[in-house]
Amino acid sequence: MPEYRRSKIAGASYFFTVVTYHRQPIFDNGECGQILRSAWQKVNGRYPFATDAICLLPDHIHCIWTLLESDTNYSLRWSEIKKIFSKEYHKRFGHREPGSVSRDKRGEAGIWQRRFWEHTIRDDEDYRRHVDYIHYNPVKHGLAGFAKDWEWSSFYRYVKAGFYDEDWGSSISQNVDGKSFGE
Repeated sequence: MPEYRRSKIAGASYFFTVVTYHRQPIFDNGECGQILRSAWQKVNGRYPFATDAICLLPDHIHCIWTLLESDTNYSLRWSEIKKIFSKEYHKRFGHREPGSVSRDKRGEAGIWQRRFWEHTIRDDEDYRRHVDYIHYNPVKHGLAGFAKDWEWSSFYRYVKAGFYDEDWGSSISQNVDGKSFGE
């Protein structure tokens, strides 16, 4: 079995991508967004973290969290968010995907991919690029013409704080620094 090594820096900011199982577009349903928000708030109440930026798309989430100065355990938070969401999802909608032997053995619900992608933010420029990536993602995927058109995002918080103009992130006028992410 592969050994996953994750960065563990207390008080750091981390970029995450969390994907639904088989890329099911479960967040096309606004009720699922509310279930996720509730799970997020419950976990944040028990294990505090700052959600610096976020975008919820039909089949995945991008976000940046900053943990407390003495904390490194973002995996626990993701596990709890997924567990609380899955339990409530199954109560409201039942099971959508048939289980597999492997998933059943682990008690997994078939809503989320097992793992998540994490990147430790290195500096202010890295932070800015990831915030831009998060807010531009609905445009990149053809879900919105402008970042402002996507309601499941922290974009307006950044507009209100003066970091973006409201018309930032047009599919016609911008391509986040003119590069593909990761260049």
